[in-house]
Amino acid sequence: MSYKFTEEQLAIRDLARSFAQKEVEPLSRDMDEHGWNAALYEKYKAVGLQATPVPEAYGGAGLGDIECAIITQELARADAGFAMASEISWVCTDMIIRHGSDAQKQKYLPGIAEGKLCAFGLTEPDCGSDAAGMRTRAKKQADGSYVVNGSKAWITNSGIADYYVIMAVTDPDKRAKGISAFLVDAGTPGLLINKEEDKMGMRSSDTHGLTFDDMKLPPDALLGEEGMGFVYAMEGLDGGRISCTAISTGIAQHAMALAMKYAKERAAFGKPIAKFQAIAFKLANMAMYTDAMELMLYDAAELKSTGVRCSRQAAEAKLFASTHATQICLDAIQIFGGNGYSKEYHVEQLLRDNKLMEIGEGTNEVQRIVISGALLK
Repeated sequence: MSYKFTEEQLAIRDLARSFAQKEVEPLSRDMDEHGWNAALYEKYKAVGLQATPVPEAYGGAGLGDIECAIITQELARADAGFAMASEISWVCTDMIIRHGSDAQKQKYLPGIAEGKLCAFGLTEPDCGSDAAGMRTRAKKQADGSYVVNGSKAWITNSGIADYYVIMAVTDPDKRAKGISAFLVDAGTPGLLINKEEDKMGMRSSDTHGLTFDDMKLPPDALLGEEGMGFVYAMEGLDGGRISCTAISTGIAQHAMALAMKYAKERAAFGKPIAKFQAIAFKLANMAMYTDAMELMLYDAAELKSTGVRCSRQAAEAKLFASTHATQICLDAIQIFGGNGYSKEYHVEQLLRDNKLMEIGEGTNEVQRIVISGALLK
């Protein structure tokens, strides 16, 4: 790949890669069976990478989108679900940095720098891709507070989060322009955590639904301006889609590494199967697509780091990476043959994990809507 990292970025990559390979990857299979590993996250906090995007004034490292993408990619090469916990939290962090008041930044950012996790409450049981059709209501009271009722679905980190960014309708007549964003602390009365989802993949990430039962929020829980929540969410999804690209890239690189190692060791008809053109061509395609994924990933991350909206570039990168990562995982399983169908060899988990990248942060169909809309605007 020809993207040129700075010396600092290379040092961050090496640190993230070392931690991921030594601490995360050996626990990936166990987390696939048993879910989120809090002890592992404590080790991650001790390394300090969780503070990457938080400004130095609030105790963070003050780094940006490229560094976050590097860390997410390296973590995903070891375990995608563990990587997703950080990236979702960073989506919320970015929203607080961009739109939070001084008081909100003082309240939330130091905790995030220390390792407190955030959850992003956008998706609802009956409103997935149609985010503007959400039904959760935040009714403003005479004293300026809000009472929230409704529910959310498929919320990453929802059972382990310290803070939540919750989207709710404050003016039903305005549809998307009537949605607002709120900052909610864990333990707030009326915030109910539903049972954990039993998922196909990404099983190391914590995923629950949320229910809001007369959840009362003070006036200063409003993030930014009333009615701007949908705009903030779409901005957040730009960053989330870049993170999804990083996760798919990491998964694809892991699948390729496993397939190459196996193809060199597995013999058939008197020679390693890597010597057969049918296998070698699959490996060649893997290399081509993973290189392209990285270039698109860091092109989009660099554009976002300048402050320019990168909706099209983020959508293109996510669509390309998630689609080809799935095919790379399928080809890796094919190279493993019957062994690829066994959990013992790990490649089947990579396929299950990556499938979410074709669905989450906007389905690949939605990505095509975003891309074509930008082209035809």
